[in-house]
Amino acid sequence: MDPNPKKFPILSYVMAKIPSVNRSQSPEFDIEQPPPAAQSTSEPEPVFEITERMPYLNDPELIASMREAVADLSRTRSVLKTLGDCPDHEFVDIARLRLAEIDGSVLNQLQEVALSDEDAVEVDKRKKEEERERQSFTAVISLYELHQSYEKMLSETEKRLEKLYEAAKKGGKSVAVDDEGSSSEIPVEDSVKDELAAILQDAFSKNIERIDLSQRRLPILPEAFGKLRMLVSLNLSSNQLQVIPDSIVGLENLEELYVSSNLMESLPDSVGLLLKLKILDVSSNKLTSLPDSICYCRSLVELDASFNKLTYLPTNIGFELVNLKKLSVPLNKIRSLPTSIGEMSSLQFLDAHFNELRGLPPSIGRLSNLEILDLSRNFSDLTSLPLTIGDLTNLKELDISNNQIHELPATFGRLENLEKLNLEENPLVVPPKEVVNEGVKAVKEFMARWWLDLLLEEEEKSKVVENEPPQGGWLTRSTSWLTGVAGSVGGYLGGAGNATPTDPYLNQQL
Repeated sequence: MDPNPKKFPILSYVMAKIPSVNRSQSPEFDIEQPPPAAQSTSEPEPVFEITERMPYLNDPELIASMREAVADLSRTRSVLKTLGDCPDHEFVDIARLRLAEIDGSVLNQLQEVALSDEDAVEVDKRKKEEERERQSFTAVISLYELHQSYEKMLSETEKRLEKLYEAAKKGGKSVAVDDEGSSSEIPVEDSVKDELAAILQDAFSKNIERIDLSQRRLPILPEAFGKLRMLVSLNLSSNQLQVIPDSIVGLENLEELYVSSNLMESLPDSVGLLLKLKILDVSSNKLTSLPDSICYCRSLVELDASFNKLTYLPTNIGFELVNLKKLSVPLNKIRSLPTSIGEMSSLQFLDAHFNELRGLPPSIGRLSNLEILDLSRNFSDLTSLPLTIGDLTNLKELDISNNQIHELPATFGRLENLEKLNLEENPLVVPPKEVVNEGVKAVKEFMARWWLDLLLEEEEKSKVVENEPPQGGWLTRSTSWLTGVAGSVGGYLGGAGNATPTDPYLNQQL
């Protein structure tokens, strides 16, 4: 929850000077993540290199002014620390949807209708339940919005501190200041400017379809590039870009956009208007989220957002990107995949290793064309896989190494086409280690037998039910059998689909 020293250097320094604020020792600390394990109090306080570049920060009067400037931010931070972590994006969307349903409920208009005493009691009971739900959903949304406001406050407060520092410099304090090389702006070399001008002129005159501007150390992309309507491929990788101009919307025929290895913290909403885009590579940036508008890029076949700071994917991404074949989001901070991911009927490759996944949505079993799935290195967060994993009958490669999985799903033996399997560094009990050591074939056979044994056990239970006096006929017996199976193997035969994902989370938040 502390500001990142690399992103907000002055703010981080000032807040560390406030006794009530215990700054995180980690320079990559994420305000949305819970604090890391506490370090020993005997460790020395880290040295801030910023005081070497900005010596006026040693002035007590300036620091006092800066403390006053961060007072509101500090109070907000304390409130968030009490209320808890930022809710997952999908939970917030679900809460907003449910809140809208409650607001539009017919029960809200029943006060004007004459009811019997019995009906009035029932309606009153239901209205009280809805009111409790409303309060829960409102609390989740409010907490989310408070976290969003806090992020904006971080940026605004850093700018305010920069102005205070500049004012102190102009005040004539007798402190030696060496400004040489202190500017964070990266000038564009004249040779690069000339090259850009030549590329633009050539592109306009010859209707060039592919342009490669990678490794130019470009701090900005000229707006004029948005006028190249015939452009099919644009490579901006390995530059110093912090933003992509909205003029990119003019690239109406663009099919490939490569902007990896830059300094971008966000993508413009206008990227969603690139309706012909097939390949988008935004890897190795500083993105904390993908814009919801990316769902409109329905022609996308490949999306690479690896090595960023993503904590979630857009809720409706699966409903819209039905043509996506390759999704790469490793080396992020994603806690859960959206339920809609099961709608990506064309998906063949899914890489989500090195994240903070706490589980997979049961809908993942609907990815009928998935061939490669990498869920490795989610470490202590990933403890189980859903039973629907057995529905991925076209899966050829699966890597779930370096997690905390104790037991493979009972349906694992149904993965007939599985050829490569990595289960290393998991505390597996089922299947036992000796079976794992024999390879993927032995694992599939073991799990198939285990699943069969479970089914036979339930069949024996169902025979006992058949011998009892009939009370409801075959429907009752079938229901009993299905209920038994669902209870034994986690609801694989339909129980998971009826679960309400919000309630446990809401209880935890409140």
